[in-house]
Amino acid sequence: MAEFKILTVCSGNICRSPLAEQLLRVGLTAYPEVTLGSAGTIGLTGHAMPSEAADLSRHFGGDPSGHVARLLTADHLRDADLVFAMSREHRRAIVELLPKAIRYTFTIREFARLVRGATDEDLEDAAALPINDNVGRFSTLVGFAASQRGSVGPPEASEDDDVVDPYRRSDEVYAQSARQLVPAVNDVVSLFQRSARVLLQP
Repeated sequence: MAEFKILTVCSGNICRSPLAEQLLRVGLTAYPEVTLGSAGTIGLTGHAMPSEAADLSRHFGGDPSGHVARLLTADHLRDADLVFAMSREHRRAIVELLPKAIRYTFTIREFARLVRGATDEDLEDAAALPINDNVGRFSTLVGFAASQRGSVGPPEASEDDDVVDPYRRSDEVYAQSARQLVPAVNDVVSLFQRSARVLLQP
């Protein structure tokens, strides 16, 4: 079966990127062709998620039990169809590691901002494909989001495209991180769901 591979990336691969991976998996469970993974630019290889991050995952329906952190490699990026960085810093590190990845790498909040106003007409490339070709339909979303970089205005503050790092910080920072990440995940899931069912207008 053809696959559409999403990779989420943060620093240590123990808080933000595994939480994003697990919540995307929950939201996209209806699409078995979507595979998810995560890695860290300075990955704390072999570590599990800290209890605060694991608790957040469970709270939102995720399963943190099997997570083991790994260090990001260029091969991970080559294998991905869409990469969600948790911050602009991670996006820069990704592009330095594999320059061509700039075409399909976004911070997750940036991607959500770019596609939030998408109409069915904007999804016509997906609609033109067979209704059962979810991999093809999802692939069109990468190009659509990239095309919006020139037409959607920047965020009010540049850090609004980032998810704050809660590692070794207070419970409130973990909660703030989730408040930034979860709506972006929901926007991504909503767009994927729409692209899977959109039809060409007569």
